[in-house]
Amino acid sequence: MISELLIVEHPVSVCVPPQYTTTLSVRAVGPGTLQYQWFQSNQSEVPGATSADFVVQARGSQQYACRVNDQQKCVFSRWVKVKVMESGTLSLPGGWSGEPHITENPNPQRLSVGGTARLCCRAFGIPAPCYQWYRNGNVLQGKTRGILKIEDVNRGSEGSYLCAVSNALGEQWTEPVDVCIALPGKPTAKTLSATDKVALLIGNLNYSHVSPLLAPMLDVYELYSLLQQLGFRVVSLLDLSKAEMLAAIGRFLQLLSRGAYALFYYAGHGYECSGRNYLVPTDAPRPYRPEDCVSVQRVMHGMQERHTALNVVLLDTCRKWYNLHCVASLIRSLAPLGNTVYGYATCEDAEAFEVQDGERSSSIFTKYLNRHILRAEKVTRVLELVSEDLGRDPLVAGKQVMEIRHTLKDPRALTDPIRTSGHTQELQIRDLCWILANELPRCQLLTFACGVTVQLSFSALFSNVVVVFAKVKAVGPGIVDCTIRLKTSPVMGDIFPSRHGSDSLDRMGSLWFGSNDRPACSLRFCGLQKLQEPLVITVDLHYTDSQQRLRLSESLKLDVGLPLVALWGQGHLKKKAEGTSRRQDTPRHHVDHDAPPRQPSNPPAVHCDHPSTQVSLKTCKGVARHHPGHLMDKHNEPEEVDENDFLEHFGKKCAS
Repeated sequence: MISELLIVEHPVSVCVPPQYTTTLSVRAVGPGTLQYQWFQSNQSEVPGATSADFVVQARGSQQYACRVNDQQKCVFSRWVKVKVMESGTLSLPGGWSGEPHITENPNPQRLSVGGTARLCCRAFGIPAPCYQWYRNGNVLQGKTRGILKIEDVNRGSEGSYLCAVSNALGEQWTEPVDVCIALPGKPTAKTLSATDKVALLIGNLNYSHVSPLLAPMLDVYELYSLLQQLGFRVVSLLDLSKAEMLAAIGRFLQLLSRGAYALFYYAGHGYECSGRNYLVPTDAPRPYRPEDCVSVQRVMHGMQERHTALNVVLLDTCRKWYNLHCVASLIRSLAPLGNTVYGYATCEDAEAFEVQDGERSSSIFTKYLNRHILRAEKVTRVLELVSEDLGRDPLVAGKQVMEIRHTLKDPRALTDPIRTSGHTQELQIRDLCWILANELPRCQLLTFACGVTVQLSFSALFSNVVVVFAKVKAVGPGIVDCTIRLKTSPVMGDIFPSRHGSDSLDRMGSLWFGSNDRPACSLRFCGLQKLQEPLVITVDLHYTDSQQRLRLSESLKLDVGLPLVALWGQGHLKKKAEGTSRRQDTPRHHVDHDAPPRQPSNPPAVHCDHPSTQVSLKTCKGVARHHPGHLMDKHNEPEEVDENDFLEHFGKKCAS
């Protein structure tokens, strides 16, 4: 029996264009018949607005609140704002459901010392979006408004700025822009640009036949966040077999076009033989053989065939090889294009090391790469700075020295802007493939027969790893002690090392939720590239009925389809594209607009350097690593045979 008048769901603020029709809602419970009356900011009643749902046609910004009474007492909802904002020449996309939609991106600022920079970001959203500004990948504390004002600009103000816009339905990022000091009399250099920026990051850590690694997980995660700030379309994948690596590289090449910037990064076991570098998939047998591995030179060959303006290959792997009687694989050479850059974590015939600093495992190379990659300098200069820092690190002195090779003829930088001259059919198809293959399930509310409502929300750790969070949002009368369990069909195994992944992912999870908004349960879906059928989540709810004094349980299932790169499977993208035109007619679960805006799923990493005395050398990536207490067999050397990689995996045109 309800004995008190109580508002259980307050309305939320919204930001919409002029004349947009939106609905403000309030939900309340009480002992008697409830009556509603909405008020404007001048505290006058809105005529006719006497129901729980108030339909507003936005003509101007206004604040509203609702009074609820049950003939004996009344309560007021929170005041919320319907903000009306001009969209300029931009319009809302068809089927918009309230997710953040950026209408104005900040512009680069080139100022004299002592000037004032003004960066502006505007976005529509239902609920109204939250803003968070970043500089060089670091959160700017307290800078949570759409306009960022930087007064008295100096050298310390220079850097790359961007804004994250988020609400309960998702997040969007502005393009990164530079704030820099204009030097008097300095000639203006020719501005280079890219038609697109695409990056593929692969980290292999759990091997079937050789010892596992720790660093690739965190290294790929942080590099993914930084490259996004530079405007790259980024695909980040963990633990791939050879077939999966070839398929991912093939899709990566399909996203490249003339004039694009392409970046390929690999962290894991590897080796070099006669100038050829090989990447070791998770299913490669021991001893290594080229036909069981992936040739880096073939990847670069495929990138060059797409007539890209810049190709960068970063290899965080060993380059050591023991068998001298090997034959180099045959790769057809292309005409010299002068646009390739190789960044090797270590020099020829040497090992690359990862370190553990407290609970954090990372590679020496990627640690310094992440420190400098946002610099607006020529890409080879950025790698030189990485090499200089690595050379000063006492942990690898005399063991690991970085090597850089390049044929770069223009001062191209990863920070160069993206400029497109038009949207051809090929570009539109490529964009569709990209958008669909990066689609996360939407936040859902599931209501059980007992009256309990559970919210499911999703976030991507990597392009093939998704985390689902479950939280009880409402309970029925007499229902107490609710617990939730999640499981999937098919079963998705956890690929993260138990001694490393749990703590790191707990720290990552703290980016999404405040201390008062922790989920009751979470579950990781790993290896999404293996999915051949839609993923179904089963939510098991266990609760106590205090009236019957019984412990009961209920289950509901939710089909989330093929998230993220699961759609990269053969035929899936085409079927998904055909279904987009019918999506608006498909029934959806209600989305909870009252959920607090979540932080961006992949915010820029903030680097904290710990004293080197806390860092201990853990492993090298090119040599099989045994668990403590076991001896390493130094005579079990890799054997070289001819390679059997297939070039047809690379350079295919995107199918229409």
